[in-house]
Amino acid sequence: MRLNVNGTERQVDAPDDMPLLWVLRDVLGLTGTKFGCGMAQCGACTVHIEGQAVRSCVLPVSAVGNRMVTTIEGLSSDGSHPVQRAWAEQDVVQCGYCQPGQIMSAAALLAQNPEPTDQEIDLAMAGNICRCGTYQRIREAVRSAASKRRAER
Repeated sequence: MRLNVNGTERQVDAPDDMPLLWVLRDVLGLTGTKFGCGMAQCGACTVHIEGQAVRSCVLPVSAVGNRMVTTIEGLSSDGSHPVQRAWAEQDVVQCGYCQPGQIMSAAALLAQNPEPTDQEIDLAMAGNICRCGTYQRIREAVRSAASKRRAER
């Protein structure tokens, strides 16, 4: 089957029912997307499909079709995406394991809602679990990234 991942069409040899997460990690070698719970409950495996945040651990690769998939590696090649910059400036990362999923969820939120309230941020990010408890820094980084996006327009 053919997948469009990070703007590049790729031929993959995988069973139709293989979760997208494992195709990305094991077949394509894109290991930025993490396995957390395998039940779409923690958000570590979040990627974008056509700009929407989705949990790749439960999505069969056959369900992707020809829609564009963006992983953390494809968000920006040099870390210049406003969310990535805000994450670094706010020193969000502690252990870092959940952060690719957190960043992908935040980027999807800001693409849809460039000026979210704290309640909207909390709601959008609620599906992403951080064992280190950096939720306050995450919210501040989302606010900062929203401000950066507005300034760049």
